[in-house]
Amino acid sequence: METREKGLSLIEVLVALVILTVGLVGVFNLHIISKRGSFESFQQTQASYYANDIINRMRLNPGQLAGYVGNFSGTPPIPTPACTGAALCSPAQTVGWDLYEWRAAFIGQAETVGAQNVGGLDTATGCIAINGNTVTVIMSWQGIRSTSDSANFPDCGSSSDRRRVYSIQTVII
Repeated sequence: METREKGLSLIEVLVALVILTVGLVGVFNLHIISKRGSFESFQQTQASYYANDIINRMRLNPGQLAGYVGNFSGTPPIPTPACTGAALCSPAQTVGWDLYEWRAAFIGQAETVGAQNVGGLDTATGCIAINGNTVTVIMSWQGIRSTSDSANFPDCGSSSDRRRVYSIQTVII
């Protein structure tokens, strides 16, 4: 009478586990890369939103365009008077309040964990230039991965291989 062994040998089980492990490591790496890409995309969407936000504020106050010009970064000082609610402000005072709210938004001042801002863009700088009626708004921030830095925007944000730049140009009449 002949008996044949049935089942798997230990070597076959180990080979299957190695193959499974290599596959799972690949899936986890793909997940990490997709999370980074998703975050970079979210940051670019936020930069677009902030640039359009200040342009819309400028469109509501076209007589004061020159007051919006500058490079803005860091925590903004609260202007006086605060143009909130039913407070009446002059067009010049509105410029100060618009810039304050815009800067507070893009540095993430409204979203904090402890004392650290967690909303907005990472190490953000907003730059506004005006040439006649043409308005250029540039948002600069720090990304996760290294890329080649663009020399096209040397005056907005600090040069870095992680710098990201979003620029929009429009006409305000």
